[in-house]
Amino acid sequence: QVQLTESGGGLVQPGGSLRLSCAASGRIFNARAMGWYRQAPGKQREAIATISSGGTTTYADAVKGRFTISRDSAKNTAYLQMYNLKPEDTAVYYCKFDYGFSLTTWGQGTQVTVSS
Repeated sequence: QVQLTESGGGLVQPGGSLRLSCAASGRIFNARAMGWYRQAPGKQREAIATISSGGTTTYADAVKGRFTISRDSAKNTAYLQMYNLKPEDTAVYYCKFDYGFSLTTWGQGTQVTVSS
């Protein structure tokens, strides 16, 4: 079984930065894509950034140019560097990890609050 441990969330002022981390542990084989999603109160969970095993990245329009996803494959860890944070970025951020042939696991979520 694979578990994800997220960290790095918190309270930040508008214009500030945060870096989220997501570490996978357990019986990992055939690591595939990793991604970050977020869910704001009263809204559906949305994908904001993904990175393939080969390093190909995708971003939601709302975060392009402000967020950067990266991964350390040796550590099975993904990162989300967030710059120029806005109040509308406030949400619970979740990490997703695809592995094996069709397996997926989610992190427990970490709160990001952007407020003055």
